[in-house]
Amino acid sequence: MNFAESFRISLKALSANKGRAILTMLGVIIGVMSVILLVSIGTGVSDDITGQLEGLGTNVIYVMPGAEEDIMSGMFLPARQFTADDVDAVADRVSRLASVTPMVETMMRFSVGNNEMMGGVSGMSAAAIDVFDVNLDRGRMYSASEVNAGARVAIIGTEVDRQLFANHDSIGQEILVDGQRFTVIGVTEEQGGGAMGGGLDTSVMMPFTSAQRLTGSQDIGMIAVKTHDVEDIDQVQALIRQALLPRMGNDFAAFTQDEVMDMMGAMIAVLTFMLGGIASISLLVGGIGIMNIMLVSVSERTREIGIRKAIGAKTYDIMSQFVIESVLLSVLGGLIGIALGALGSWGIAATGALPSVVSIWSVALAFFFSISVGVFFGVYPAWRASKLDPIDALRYE
Repeated sequence: MNFAESFRISLKALSANKGRAILTMLGVIIGVMSVILLVSIGTGVSDDITGQLEGLGTNVIYVMPGAEEDIMSGMFLPARQFTADDVDAVADRVSRLASVTPMVETMMRFSVGNNEMMGGVSGMSAAAIDVFDVNLDRGRMYSASEVNAGARVAIIGTEVDRQLFANHDSIGQEILVDGQRFTVIGVTEEQGGGAMGGGLDTSVMMPFTSAQRLTGSQDIGMIAVKTHDVEDIDQVQALIRQALLPRMGNDFAAFTQDEVMDMMGAMIAVLTFMLGGIASISLLVGGIGIMNIMLVSVSERTREIGIRKAIGAKTYDIMSQFVIESVLLSVLGGLIGIALGALGSWGIAATGALPSVVSIWSVALAFFFSISVGVFFGVYPAWRASKLDPIDALRYE
């Protein structure tokens, strides 16, 4: 019996039990869909963060508390955080070659009247406008004196402006940040890129001293330094180390833009791999479901198998029929899962909830695994069917 005939018989067998076939495919559908969705979100977040960092230029240095090897491994366990004095020490050393700003970052709720949203709070000095090339659509940047006074002034992103003020003039209006009143003095230009992209679009910038009051801590999470010239990177890094070594010992690290991108890329890649691995468990469960149903099918069709073997069907013919049925279930489930995963990914990206990008390799990988599941979990039931004794099979009731 040729392959075409085996394929026809397999299709006929599956068509006879449509409901059971659909339920069997559900495990594969859910597994493939989960893999596509989670890998797409991981890829989207990675591309989004990379795009934001690249947009800042190659002459930004990020100084973080904690030993370099701990930061690289993802273990943020510094002996102490930075303080305003540490920032001043760095600024004094590099003032001729670079601009410096402390960074106090957190997530908080913003509200105006009945409108509210969650977003990022970026507490920085007045130098942030130079360090991060902040462009204002309207209004002004806060001054050094407002930073020193811890003034309750804020610069909001375009998305914050759109959601809370409904595109009305927000300059001079009040916004509640974690229940505290701030006066809006500026609106940044739109950056785009979704919920995690756009950086400042969904954030509120304020003096870092004001952010410290909001968080109830004097700690500074990071120091950002932007050199006036790319060629000054190495010299500025050396000066930063000279400034902080007596104060922090070796419990700090200064990373260039490229190093931060490599570090973030490695961390997100590991996270994406873990998420994909967790989603793959659904594929395993789906494969076990396929094997279970195929064993039931062998049991139900024992008499049919006996008749076919009695009239000359070979072991290969019986095996190929059941393997083809198993692969058909997994392939159809895989294709439906890919379609649903891609639609889900595009839907997430369209709503702006998270950046999500469907990559060709994730689709190919998910499809390959769905076929592998069909073959792997279909071989044993097929082998068991092919080894049935025709006489015993014909007697089976």
